[in-house]
Order: sequence, then structure tokens, then C-alpha cells
Amino acid sequence: MDKSKKNILWFKEILKKDGKLVGGKNSSLGEMYSILGKKGVKVPNGFATTSKAFWDYLKHNKLDQKMKQLFKEFNPNSLASLKKTGKTAREMIVKGKFPPELAKEIIDNYKLLSREYGEKATDVAIRSSATAEDLITASFAGQMETFLNVKGENDVLDTVRRCYASLFTDRSISYREEKGFKHLEIALSACCQKMVRSDMSSSGIMFTLDTETGFQNVVLINSIFGLGEMIVQGKITPDEFYVFKPNLNKNYKPIISKSLGRKDRKYIYKKGGGLKEVKVSSVGQNRFSLTDSEILTLAKWGCIIEKHYNHPQDIEWAKDGKTGKLFIVQSRPETVNFGKQTQTFYEEYEIKSKKEPFLTGIAIGNKIGAGKVKMIPDVSEIAKFKKGEVLVTKMTDPDWVPIMMQAAAIITDEGGKTAHAAIVSRELGIPCIVGTRYATKRIKGGTEVTADCTRGLEGKIYHGKIPFKIKRYNLKKIPKTKTKIMLNIGAPDIAFSTSFLPNQGVGLAREEFIIAEKIKIHPLALYYYKKLKAGKVKKAIDENTKGYPDKKQYFVEKLAEGIAKIAAAFYPKEVIVRLSDFKTNEYETLIGGAEYEPKEANPMIGFRGASRYTDVSFLPAFKMECQAIRMVREKFGLKNITVMIPFCRTVEEGKKVLDIMRKEGLVKGKDGLKIIVMCEIPSNVLLADKFLDIFDGMSIGSNDLTQLTLGVDRDNAQIAYLSDERNEAVKKLVKEVIGICKKRKKYIGICGQGPSDYPDFAEFLVKVGIDSMSLNPDTIIQTTQLVAKVEKKR
Repeated sequence: MDKSKKNILWFKEILKKDGKLVGGKNSSLGEMYSILGKKGVKVPNGFATTSKAFWDYLKHNKLDQKMKQLFKEFNPNSLASLKKTGKTAREMIVKGKFPPELAKEIIDNYKLLSREYGEKATDVAIRSSATAEDLITASFAGQMETFLNVKGENDVLDTVRRCYASLFTDRSISYREEKGFKHLEIALSACCQKMVRSDMSSSGIMFTLDTETGFQNVVLINSIFGLGEMIVQGKITPDEFYVFKPNLNKNYKPIISKSLGRKDRKYIYKKGGGLKEVKVSSVGQNRFSLTDSEILTLAKWGCIIEKHYNHPQDIEWAKDGKTGKLFIVQSRPETVNFGKQTQTFYEEYEIKSKKEPFLTGIAIGNKIGAGKVKMIPDVSEIAKFKKGEVLVTKMTDPDWVPIMMQAAAIITDEGGKTAHAAIVSRELGIPCIVGTRYATKRIKGGTEVTADCTRGLEGKIYHGKIPFKIKRYNLKKIPKTKTKIMLNIGAPDIAFSTSFLPNQGVGLAREEFIIAEKIKIHPLALYYYKKLKAGKVKKAIDENTKGYPDKKQYFVEKLAEGIAKIAAAFYPKEVIVRLSDFKTNEYETLIGGAEYEPKEANPMIGFRGASRYTDVSFLPAFKMECQAIRMVREKFGLKNITVMIPFCRTVEEGKKVLDIMRKEGLVKGKDGLKIIVMCEIPSNVLLADKFLDIFDGMSIGSNDLTQLTLGVDRDNAQIAYLSDERNEAVKKLVKEVIGICKKRKKYIGICGQGPSDYPDFAEFLVKVGIDSMSLNPDTIIQTTQLVAKVEKKR
């Protein structure tokens, strides 16, 4: 029988090309069940009503003509008209009756599904799928309704009717208007799918790219306990995992980032149908909701689905608590970020103020928005919202979409990267900060605020309208240079977005930011955790290391994850990772740091860099650093990292460090591992040949080389003006070491501040033959253009 003449199609009968019959969501489910099931992707079985069934339902109830008249009177520019039209349309559909033949077919097929799972009346999810849904240009995510834990013949029929009605929710009507779809040329298919008992386990969302930047070499998985609706509603912050796609099937376990969420609640099934909210135990809150093996399985499935559809995907998954099996319950095209890797323009937002933010949260997007605050406590008051205001609320759901489109920025108390507010804001290109926890309490309605999403993962909120500027670069016009132009990166959170800049890798990846901002704890305090007495320090460590009973492993994993995120962002380009170069006064500020750091009169030239690694007091911490580097290279497979030793005063010291690293499994030359040394002390230049006997090259640290050549403490504001890399003595040393490295055919680059600050110093470096310059992201385009001009003249 011709599919188009059927009222019901089972998943095994449905392929992606059947979108006009069962909508994008359901055609995708059928495609995955029929084809990708053979490749290991598990999808719970089910069936879908067709577009024919929908039109028959309308005609049977004489609603087709009534709908035409209703929408003829609809004013898309009036919120009141939107609410009236939507309510009337939904009421008409819900009050209708099924054609007897269609009702019988739905019930008969529901019975078949129940028998398949060995039950008299099985519990099902009933999902709405529109025939214009899940296109590459429009996701329709969250516009229609999904109903979970539906059980029994009458409830199934009633819920299918409610699915039909959800084609005319206010948000759906508003979305179709924005996208230019005709309201009465779209049908609704209702899918009846076996429920996965994730209420007894976990569920979540998976994207086959990074949702904030469009970076496509990762899979992003969000996970919570219980049913996944809690994520979309933004009521909690989920666990978050990043998996590096290129190494997924190469005997590596490339989970390059794991973040424990705030999972204090969950949805479970309610007896008799529906859902109820319950608390998650403190033990549950402090453990991850997926194992590493499950994370990797989901990521592999995500890649299979993405490859099959040849497009990044937005996927819903669930784990059955009875069987322990994972399932994919939905997949649609990712519509917001795809294509960013091939974009020809790069926009850079820069805030022009040194003010401190009064509140922070999770940044969505990379823009800045400002305006007058409108506090909206619940959806019943959205009519009060005016275009250009900053929406502040606890959380949003799909009913808020009509006003979200008009907001200058959106700020919520709750939610994570895949909460409703985050998903919609991304698609609309509106700056949004979610998960602030206190926005509705600390922000006053009617005041002006600025929401800054330009500084990586952390979104910052300022009082007042803060000035900012937008730079736009045409990447096609950025010239190529013989000198390698690399980047200085400290914060892993900006690595994915920064990778879109024209670059040839990372010349300086600093560990200090990862340790100070992500780990926050002195490595020795973690190493000796079991010896610590109960008190503030131990309590602070416990608070920051939730989910990690082994505190030493916490340091190793978090440092490895930070390094891996940078290495993955630029893979397979070289990423030079500088080992920790904190000074005593900086280490002291970390949690537990005061216990392990000596007091120094001048930390700038004290116990730092290589001297720490070889000292018996710090050796355990250095060994943990080595373990982190090994994890990045051996477990994650990111062998594009080169290790750099900072502040190495003598050749003998360098040999000792290399020996310790060798014993810790980091052998120079093994699996392509390169180890270079910073050139930042005059002794590094004077004995360059001897240093090059043991190292693979040098990277000039112009900040410290200038300080130590001129005898200037660059932390001393009174004489800071003397610290200038363009000084003749500094330039003479720089030129000499470049010459020696070139003669020895060893790597020579620069990662200090000089070429980022001074165009004439960058010009000097090109003229004396530097191999590479590593620059701050905000200067890379201008400096690249300058270098190209200088090279052209040579």
C-alpha cells in the first residue's frame, strides 16, 4: 500500500525522505531505527500517525474551513491577537473527535507495541513532529509538545489529540511567522514510542559540535538523573562532557572535559501517568550521571548519526534503569552554529571598561547586550515586556519565545548550556547568561545592565550600560606569512572560539590559568589531602572537588582537561604547553597555598620554574603535572602538544628536569614528543648552544628577558616604564639567540608580550629571522598584516 494513503507508519517503514508524511522528527526516528540500528545505534520502537491522518481529523471535525477564517483575522504584530488565535485553534482541535477508523488504528497499533515489550498496556512517549520541522534552516525545537509516561488506550488517543493541538501553541505560531512558513500548509504527526525508564537512571542531550562556537571536532553531552525534561526547562545545571571526535575510534578515551552539574532534583514517573519532581540524594548530586564508557558510547553514536545525515546533530538520549541500556530517542539537524568553521568574517566584541561585574553565570554566545531590566516572574506577565529590554527571570520555557525575540539580552537564575533559554538565544543571536542563581534577587527591575558573553564560559553582568566596540574582519583578506603566526592562550574556555582566527597553532598555552581558575587549589594541598586537619582549607577542597574522592587524581584530570581543550581546539597544529610558572606569592593565593609556600622578598627571581620541579619539596606536584601531560597525549591521543620548560637557569637544571620527566614517562623524542626551553634569562642566550644540546628548541620570553637584562622588577610600578623589549641590549640578545638556533636548525619562536604590544618590535623580529611569533588573540590579525608587509619588503 502507498505510504501516503496510510494513517499509521511504524518506524521500520519510515525513512528520512518521508518528512512530508510524518515530519522531520519522526522521519529521523524511522531512519535511525531502520538503518542506523544495524550500526549499533539503539532506538526504542514505535509508530507515527501520518499527515493524512491529521488532515482527516481536521476535515472530520470541519476544522479546516474554521482554521482558514481564524488565521485570516490573525494579526501577527499583536501579542493579544497571537494569544487569542492560538487559544481558539487549540481548543477547537482538543474538542474534536477522531474518525472511528483512525481511532481504531491508533489503539490497535498501541496494543501491538505493548505486546512487543511483553506488557498489556505499555508506557509510551508521544512526540509531536511537524511536516516543516527539523530543517537545516529551522529547528522548531521545543515549539510543539512532547508528552511522557502516557499509558492506556484512552490516554493515548487523548494525548495524540493534544499533540495535534500543539501545532498552534503561541510559540509555534510566532516561530512560523518569523521563519515565513504558512500556518495551514503544515501537518502534525504524532509519534507513539516506547518509553525508556530513565526516571530510574539518567538522560540528556548531545550535540555533535560545540554549541557556543560551532567548533566541530567535539561532541558535547549534557546529562542528568531522571527524565531529560528537567534540562530543557533549565531547572538544574546538568553534568557536561566534551569528547574529541578525531580520536574517538583510535583506541583512545578522549573525554577531554568533565564538569559536575548541580543536579539536586529530577523528574520520575507518576503512577497513573505523567511526571513528578523529587529530590536527588546528596550522594547522587556529587557523582557523575554517566560512566566514561557510556559517555564514549553516546559520542560514537552521535558521530554515526552525524555522518549518516552529513550534518551536525542535536540529539536526545536516555538510559533505561531496568536494563542499563542506552537509547537515542530523537535527532534533528543543529541549525545555529553549523558553518562557522567556514565563515569568511570574524567578529570580535570588546568591552571598554575596567569595572568589575556584580554577577556572573554561564555565557551563551559571544556578544554583548545592554538595556533596561524587565523582571518577568512567570509567563502570564510577558505582555508587559517591551522590545530592547533585558529579560530577567528564573527560567524560560517555549511559551516565552515571542518576547525573547525582542530582548537585548536574557539573564536567568537557572539552567545550563542546553536549557531552553540557551537554545533559543543561540538561534536568535541574542546574548544570554544562564545559571546565575541570584539574578532575580540581585538585579533590580528598571535599572540598566550590560550582559557580557565575550570572555569564554563565564558570562559577566555589570551595572549600567558599559561601552563596547565590535571589530569585523574579512578572513579572506588576511595574508599568509612565512613567519609562523601562533597564539598565546591561557583560558581553555576561549580555545574553541579563538581557533577560528587565522593561526598556525599555539605558541604558548599557559597552565597557570587552569590551575588558578579551574583547579583553584595548591597541588601539594591535594597531594597531602589525607594529612590535612579538619578546617576551612579541607572544607574548601571538598567543596571544589565534588565527584572526585581521589584528590590527587582531581588535580591530574582537571589540568589534563584544560590542556586537552586547547590542544583539541587547534589539532593537529602544534600547541606548546608551558609547565607551571607560578611564583611563590601567586601559589600562596591558592586554597591551601599558604601552608606550602616560603616568603620571598622578590618572588619574580625566586623559587619558580625549573627550580621548583627539581626541589624535593615541590617534586610530588611536578610529578602530577607530568601525569596530566601523559594523560593528554596517551589517553586522549592529543600528541600535537610540545612541552616547554620555563625559567631554567642552568643547563644542569635542565638535565635534571628532563631526567624526572623521563622517569615519569615523558621521554623526549618518544611518539614525537618535543621538549623546548624558555629563553628568558641572559644565561639562556650566553649558553644557548649548550641548552640546545639537550632541548629541541627555544621560545623567547621577552617579558622576563627584558626584566633580567635591564635589572628591572616588572612588578614595581615605579620603574615599570624601563621595561621595554625594544631596548638595544634586549634586542641584541634576541638577535643573537635567533642566529644560534637557526644555525643549529632548532626551533626558535617568541611568546612574550613584545610583538603584541609593539609593532616595531614585531618588525624587528621578522628582519632577524624569527621562526614564529605567538601573539595575544586581540592583536593577531593586525600583527599578521604587519608581518606580511615586512616580509614583502625583504
